[in-house]
Amino acid sequence: MSINKVFFSTAAALMMLGACSNEYFIQTEGNMPTKDDIMQVKRGMPQSEVRKIMGSPSVISSLDHRTWIYMNSTMERMAFFEPEELDRNVVAIEFNHDGKVEKVVQLTKENGRNIAISKDETPVMGSEETFMEKYFGGVGYMPIQPTKENNGL
Repeated sequence: MSINKVFFSTAAALMMLGACSNEYFIQTEGNMPTKDDIMQVKRGMPQSEVRKIMGSPSVISSLDHRTWIYMNSTMERMAFFEPEELDRNVVAIEFNHDGKVEKVVQLTKENGRNIAISKDETPVMGSEETFMEKYFGGVGYMPIQPTKENNGL
């Protein structure tokens, strides 16, 4: 056997062996304040004080900007398999119209629910192009060149 064959065979075997790893990767996403920080937030506290204690929220509600959400989740990943969520924590702080804390809600993974993603598609009005029309429809198309007669259109 030549040295090249031995080298490439060994390299291929090592790459395949490395791909057989069963190591899980634990990944934490988000930024959750400590329990002590959460306990410091009291009803009637202004937004500026909450921001000082808890930091910037992960999400601010887009419609009325009165709900701040702090969240994090811990995921377990292995190779190309779909990740599994091990833990999820959410703290939602609702403010009144004066910008004072109205309510603090803490949620976990157990409070969540699975939502089935729909496979439905919205129909598009008009005719559907065939493969040939889609890829060869522009062949021979010449755009209008600007001239004095068509005012550059």
